[in-house]
Amino acid sequence: QMRLVESGGGLVQPGGSRRVSCAAAGFTLDGYAIGWFRQAPGKEREFVGRIRWTDSSTYYADPVKGRFTISRDNAKNTVYLEMNSLKPDDTAVYFCAAVRRGSATYDYWGQGTQVTVSS
Repeated sequence: QMRLVESGGGLVQPGGSRRVSCAAAGFTLDGYAIGWFRQAPGKEREFVGRIRWTDSSTYYADPVKGRFTISRDNAKNTVYLEMNSLKPDDTAVYFCAAVRRGSATYDYWGQGTQVTVSS
């Protein structure tokens, strides 16, 4: 079965850091861009950022730019989201998704991993 699996969520104190992972199972990420999204209870899903698999170019939403970094490991077929200087407002379920080059529709979605920022 072709799927994305997020991991690495948990509880972190304000100002701390956390890295979450997105691993592809059943397919390779070559030819895709990988997006990160997040959703807090009672709120709509928000775009966080994305990385192109081939050239590793990145783009970030304004609320996280300068604090979050997306990277990839081709050998592990995995994308990472490094979150620094975390704030309580960053608390959400974080999802990854894969979109094929030139497409406007994300083809695959992960189940999400919970990140809670609290003292």
